[in-house]
Formats: sequence, structure tokens, C-alpha cells
Amino acid sequence: MRFLTPHRPDSARRRPLGGLVAFLLLAGALAWTVPVAAASLPAPSVSTGGISNLTFSSAVLHGHVDPRGQATNYFFQYGHTRKYSAQSPLAPAGAGTGSVAVNQPIAGLQPLTVYHYRLVAISAGGATVGADRSFTTPKIPLSVAIVGVPNPVPFGNPFVVEGTLSGTGSANHLVRLESNPFPYLGGFQPVGNAELTSATGGFSFPYFGLLVNAQLRVVTVGKPLVSSPVIVENVAVRVVAHVRRTRRRGFARIYGTITPAEVGAQVGFQLLKPGHRSINVGGTVARTGTPTVSRFGRVIHVHHGLYKVLVRVTDGSHVSAYSSPVLIR
Repeated sequence: MRFLTPHRPDSARRRPLGGLVAFLLLAGALAWTVPVAAASLPAPSVSTGGISNLTFSSAVLHGHVDPRGQATNYFFQYGHTRKYSAQSPLAPAGAGTGSVAVNQPIAGLQPLTVYHYRLVAISAGGATVGADRSFTTPKIPLSVAIVGVPNPVPFGNPFVVEGTLSGTGSANHLVRLESNPFPYLGGFQPVGNAELTSATGGFSFPYFGLLVNAQLRVVTVGKPLVSSPVIVENVAVRVVAHVRRTRRRGFARIYGTITPAEVGAQVGFQLLKPGHRSINVGGTVARTGTPTVSRFGRVIHVHHGLYKVLVRVTDGSHVSAYSSPVLIR
């Protein structure tokens, strides 16, 4: 005798399996969820610090970062407002568990300007932003640069002392020219009137009647007192040369004057050779002429061409100079 089992649909047979699968899926989800929650990483902690090495264009920003065991990088944000339009390069803070001091230099700042800054640290645990702090850059210190044009100046000729006052407040600032003539023992004395600098800090002092070499400087009037480096404006002797034929064929007399008088100065005659070094063709010494002018002259063997006279001065009151060329045909 056969016993027949009642027929059951497929859905009824699968139901226990479906319940097992659902249970296993739920268990797996729990198994994944719990470890992730347990392993969440701590974000770093930061503290925005002060500044050092502050100038009108740069500063060093400081702070502290605690990586809290995670590899951490940091940077500083800075700018004119709390929108922080710039930032320093990313730098490592390590992966320790204690607070470490950090710093970054910044440059390209504007003088007399307020800057905001803050410290930011980033790790696998997240990003942490420090508190906002601010500082004000100082003004650019005033400085003066000058030059004499021309230098040397021929004796008796005018020249110009020109330059620039740089720094914050350089425009429309009073400056004064001072001179200390050779032998540089009398000290600096004002020359002429003080002048106002231009909108860009420029100035120019005409100088007439400088008779000997002189130390020059330009100083500001009022506070802060700022002085340019001292320059020496040299006065070159004025050499005037002439030529006159003699009765001897191939010989000529070169003669002239030296102003101011430089009795005993060496005088040399040179034949100019275009494209080559000049050729020395003789010499003499300066002799007494008048209280203000000395004289020289000598007969030398000559060729056709241009000649010039060099007067060498070594007493320190003036500098050496050449005459204008003279032509011998």
C-alpha cells in the first residue's frame, strides 16, 4: 500500500529558506555596522598661535596641532578679512598623540594693513579649524638713495644731486642736501634750501660752484631723521690744450692751462689711435701760472693725428682729467 503525501506549492517550500536568508543578511549587516562604529577616527585638535618676525611685507605664523594618533597635515589661512584669500603650503604635523608647535612663514604682505589668520589641520579623522586671530603690518621704513650727475664734474661746472626717498610717507616730505668739502674735516653743512619730494618720493638738488671734492648726503627734515649713504662728488681739473708748430720739421709745441692751479702735477701727452690704446709721446710737469691757474708746455716729435693731454692729480682735492683732443695736421 502506498501512502501519498499531500502536495505543497513551491512557495511554501521556499519560505523557511527565505527566512534563513533574511536572518543571515541581517546578521551580516550588524556584523559590518558594529566594527565601523567602533573604529571611527578622531579629528586633530588645533590652536591658532601668535606671530613673529613681523615686517611690512612678511611674518611667521605660529600655532599648535595635536594629531591624536593620525597622520596629520596643517596650513594657515590668511587675508584682509575672515574670508582668508590666501593660505600657506601644506606641511606635516606628524602622527603623535600630543600637541606639537608648528609655524609657517608668509610673504607678499602690504604695509600698514590688518591681516586675519587661522590654523587648519587635516587627517583621516577630519579637518579642524582654529580660532581667528589678526595682526597689523608696520609701515615701510624711510630710506634715501642719491647720486651725483655727472660725477666727476669739471671744475666750475654745475651738477645735480638727485635721488629718491622710499618708504611709507615718502611723498611730499622735506629733504635737505648737505656737503662736507675736502679735506672732510669741517663736518656736514646745509647747501641751499630744503625741498619737498614728489608724489613718488623723487627729488633733485642743483649744485653750483663746487671747488674741491666733497662728501654729500641728503637727510630728511623732521622726524624720523633718515640720512642717505654718503657719496663723494669729485671735481676734475679743467685742462685746456693748444698746439703750435715749431721751426723744426716734425715737431710741435703742446701747451695749455690747468684750473684750478695744480703746480707740480704730472702732465702727459698721448697720441690717439682709434681702435687701439693711446700712445704716450712725452710729458712734463705743471708750473706756476697765476694763483688760480697753472701752466704746462713742451715741444715733442709729432705725427699727423689727434692728441690729448692727461693731467694726473694725487693731492686728494681734485681728480685727474683729460683735455679735449687737439688735431695736428
